[in-house]
Formats: sequence, structure tokens, C-alpha cells
Amino acid sequence: MRHGETAEQLFRDGYNCAQAVLIAFADVTGLERDTAARLASSFGGGLGRMREVCGAVSGASMVLGLAKGSADPTDADAKKEHYHLVQEFARRFREQNGSIICRDLLSGTAVRQGSDPEARTAAYYKKRPCPALVRQAAEILDSMLCLS
Repeated sequence: MRHGETAEQLFRDGYNCAQAVLIAFADVTGLERDTAARLASSFGGGLGRMREVCGAVSGASMVLGLAKGSADPTDADAKKEHYHLVQEFARRFREQNGSIICRDLLSGTAVRQGSDPEARTAAYYKKRPCPALVRQAAEILDSMLCLS
């Protein structure tokens, strides 16, 4: 199964969007499922369901950081190169979807207000673009990391 299919299935299994993308790339990041799930748990729903940056974008950014990030705080060139990589991911995602902001991506979708996650029902999946967005984020990562 490719990363996009895996990420979409993980989302459908109940993981949030950030978790689904990060966990799908365990073969690249080396993270165990539990660690990846905990690390990405805060980023679902556009950061704690506040509808800010899409969790799929945040999860992809974590994958890019683990796969291609810089660890040396004094290496300005590596930091710049990595930021450009993240910006390129965001450009591609935005080009396909019009935004990287959760509330924009859910525009026109009836979303229950409040901070609690909604129940994952057939109606939930039918009205939301999230499974497709998770898949797209993983597919963009595959092309950027030369994995497809």
C-alpha cells in the first residue's frame, strides 16, 4: 500500500489528519506508531480543532523535518534549505486545494462548533474533504521525497 492509501485508511480508522500522515511514513521516519500518534495528536483539526493550519499539512511538515530537517542550530544554510522544502510542500498543497488552512478547506462543510471532535460516522466522512486531503498530503510527500 502506498503512503497516500495508508494515510487515508489511518484517518478512516480514527486517527486525526496529522497522525494519519505521520504514521503512514513510519518506514521513512523510523517512528513507532504510538510515538508518532502522540507527537501528532495536538495537530488534528487545524491544531487542537481550532481550524488553523490543516493537520495533514502539519503531519507532512513533521515527516519532512524527520526525513530532511536540520538539527544543527548554527547551520543557517540547512535551516533555509529546509524551510524552502516546507514552503514547496505548502505551495503544492495550496495549488491543489486552494489553501493550507483547515477552516478554508472545510468552507461550505457543515462543521459542528466547539472544541470536541465529532463522531466518525458515515455522514462525517461523506461531508468532509479530509480523507482526500490526507491522501493528497502523503502523495505530495512521496513525490518530494522521491518515493513514488
